[in-house]
Amino acid sequence: MLSFFEVIVLTFFALLPISNPFSTIPLYLSLTRGHTKEWSNQQALKACFFMAGILLVFLWSGAIIIEFFGISIPAIRVAGGIIIMQVGFSMLSPKGNSQEISDEAKAESKRKDDIAFTPLAMPSLSGPGSISVVISMAAGSDNLTGYFAISTGILVVVFVAWLAMRGAPFISKVLGVTGLDALTRIMGFILICIAFQFVFDGLGGYFASERFMEPLLNAISLNAN
Repeated sequence: MLSFFEVIVLTFFALLPISNPFSTIPLYLSLTRGHTKEWSNQQALKACFFMAGILLVFLWSGAIIIEFFGISIPAIRVAGGIIIMQVGFSMLSPKGNSQEISDEAKAESKRKDDIAFTPLAMPSLSGPGSISVVISMAAGSDNLTGYFAISTGILVVVFVAWLAMRGAPFISKVLGVTGLDALTRIMGFILICIAFQFVFDGLGGYFASERFMEPLLNAISLNAN
């Protein structure tokens, strides 16, 4: 059984690479160019509040969603692993992230008075990959302490996202395009490793479950008789 602090750390390192707030820096700078610093900082803060809200809602309602649709925990882990794997491979590709915002969406966002919810919070900071991680972690937790620990880990990632956007001009100047690209690729590699672990855990859980073992045991029992 993992401790409260260990669950926080696990959540942080599982969610940070796929949320990858550093890859949002170019988008944030592009959409806030020409606006006041006060407005830009306000959008960053609102985006983080939306990000926290989206992920926490899916965390605390994850069990209800799983039970309503009759989805098994191994299936959630395998599906989440595949989604995360796809995002990870796209981050290793020179063509960029699969969650990259289209030029049309960017142009529309520049005309909006508020860019916090979309495209910053959704899908950039809390897209399908982040949501799948949160639901998978919710499926693996069976007590309130675990849920509170995961929630704390989510909030730590949100805080990092806020720091990244607040310091976006400085980070972009220091790292440059090449540095941000290299950081994104490193995050992509970590994501692929996490994705494979999710898939292996899901398959292992299925092969060890009664749903898989019962038909085999019945067949063995019939052959023995």
